[in-house]
Amino acid sequence: MSREWRALQRGESAVTRRREIERAYERFLEGGTEAAVLTEQLRRGAVREIVLNSWQRARTRAVDPDREPRAHALDVEELRELRRIHPLAAVLPVLERLLVSEAHDSGFIVAVGDAQGRLLWVDGDHRLRAQAEDIGFTAGTDWSEHAVGTSAPGSALVLQHSIQVFGAEHWGRAVHQWSCAATPVHDPETGAIIGVIDITGGDTIAQPHVLPLVEATRAAVEAELQVDAMRRRVEHDRHTRQRPAPHASAAPPLASVTPRLHVLGREHAVLDTGNGTTVIGGRHAEILVALLGTPRGLSAQQLAEAVYGAAGSEETLRAELVRLRKHLERHAVAITIASRPYRLATSLRLDASDALAALSRGAHRLALSSYGGPVLPGSEATAVLVLRDDLHATLREAMLQSAAPDLLFEYAQNWAEDDEHVWETLLHVLPPLSPKRARVAARLEHLRAAAAHTDAGCGDAAHTHAT
Repeated sequence: MSREWRALQRGESAVTRRREIERAYERFLEGGTEAAVLTEQLRRGAVREIVLNSWQRARTRAVDPDREPRAHALDVEELRELRRIHPLAAVLPVLERLLVSEAHDSGFIVAVGDAQGRLLWVDGDHRLRAQAEDIGFTAGTDWSEHAVGTSAPGSALVLQHSIQVFGAEHWGRAVHQWSCAATPVHDPETGAIIGVIDITGGDTIAQPHVLPLVEATRAAVEAELQVDAMRRRVEHDRHTRQRPAPHASAAPPLASVTPRLHVLGREHAVLDTGNGTTVIGGRHAEILVALLGTPRGLSAQQLAEAVYGAAGSEETLRAELVRLRKHLERHAVAITIASRPYRLATSLRLDASDALAALSRGAHRLALSSYGGPVLPGSEATAVLVLRDDLHATLREAMLQSAAPDLLFEYAQNWAEDDEHVWETLLHVLPPLSPKRARVAARLEHLRAAAAHTDAGCGDAAHTHAT
């Protein structure tokens, strides 16, 4: 493994290294970000390049190094729901056996987070867990780089690589007495990151032998996920073979998890069945979105218009439906598309609909954290455009009307970078002494200057045309 990912090298003094990092951290915060200074820090090895880059990201995002992560905490209902649906819930016994039981004896904490950096489970040494509560390292808190800057869980997700973070390498001052090591966990079938495993404690966690331990645990977890998916597929196939004829009294489906279609921020949809995931491409995803939008069903003409934008494509639609049904059957997906009218005869969830539901009940933090981007951004299907615009408008209005300032700031940075009204509202609601005000004011000035330049250009063009 590259030295870059390890906090300490073999034989290196933790005490000496800690002092070097603390001096570099304070110099960085005092404004020493000139190229020559940063180059000198890298040359002397005072700060690892991946850590320095993370600090720069935190400064650009105006992450307050003195802010506590609990400001981003999920409520009890949101945490319970995320735990219930998360795929790593099924492999917690593996983590208990390999890490948690050792954590109680050896004095460290084990945390499991989702792909957004939210901690879903925290266990381990009781004394350390009590101390960790003081820095907001508890289940339900957001430890992504967007929320807290440099930390092992958040940086591992950004870099998509295992990493150790030692002492003052953390962006948050309150975490400088801690060290952590984290590794991202992947869906073994799609390769997508689904979560992160972290261990946190004292200086011993920064030792070079710790990162391989965390990676070995991740490998065991991913192997268990793969075995579990294969086991479920075999059982599903066996159940399918034993299923009575369509007109007989059918047994209830084996799987208790409702399949979920993920379309937010994805060029190709991903269907999570609870037994595994499969990619749903192009027209097939658009068909499912259209059917989900009209539970009562659609005629062939209506469905063709929802997918292709105009009538007259019914034959093409029917051919796509045949291919979609075969794709679902080939991947052992228990979703039935009925005809006359075309409709979904089995339950299917949609991440975009879940986000809208969260917004409707006021769970703004859950909705924003689950919003991965526009619905199928490359699609021009009518049904997709309607859903995309509806979710965008609803999310924007909820953020403007009801969101807490920190949540509105996160929304502005990620999804409303060029929305002048959002930045104006943010400047109005931020506390007078908030360190974010400088970043917000600078962004507003840039947007207004760009708008003035555009208006001036239009005026010049009109004058030239008139003359």
